[in-house]
Amino acid sequence: MRIGIICAGDEELAPFLPLINNCKITEKAMLKFYAGQIEGAEVVALFSGVCKVNAAIAAQLLIDVFCVDVIINSGTAGGIEPDLEIFDTVISTEVCYHDVAPDILTEFHPWMKSVFFTADPRLINLSKAAVDKLMPSEKVVWGRMVSGEPFITDDGRQKICNKFAPLTVDMETAGIAHVCYVNGIPFIAIRCVTDTAEHSGIGNFDENCAEASAIAKDITVALLREIRKSW
Repeated sequence: MRIGIICAGDEELAPFLPLINNCKITEKAMLKFYAGQIEGAEVVALFSGVCKVNAAIAAQLLIDVFCVDVIINSGTAGGIEPDLEIFDTVISTEVCYHDVAPDILTEFHPWMKSVFFTADPRLINLSKAAVDKLMPSEKVVWGRMVSGEPFITDDGRQKICNKFAPLTVDMETAGIAHVCYVNGIPFIAIRCVTDTAEHSGIGNFDENCAEASAIAKDITVALLREIRKSW
């Protein structure tokens, strides 16, 4: 089994790189893919760049070129749910776009029954086992994520909350989930909160990105252990 790990930015990927044994770097479509093993699990990791299309390109290349069997999206997100605090982590159960008209997905390809891409139930269960063993100091919850192009500020945060009631918002997850859906590839996202309604703005993201990325990495690696043992 080979597992793809997609991070949006280089700072989110950085905690994984020292862990990759026998690392081989391949460049394709202006992206660097790091293939090797993390604790015995075969992985291909990269940062895709920000936004849905960049993330989708990365996901499709992982499937077509590297033949991954699972894709994990690891990184950071903005907290929408009021109870979330900085450095809490959300693991996806379902994902949708907040900036795409619903009928684009239901009335046209891929003719979905709803606008939500669901995370793989096996990965959800394994992530719960991983978190139980890891026992992180910060809160971990499972639920809905939404994605769209803009970095969300206070006004946009409330609109998204009212329409979708998500836990987090980011710029890539739905694009990756979309690619996994049409290819039949199991998918899950692990996103640690860098900014909230109380502590919003790009400054908070910049300040908290490194620590949040490390937290997401720890949970992702714990999930890799469970996948290797149980899949």
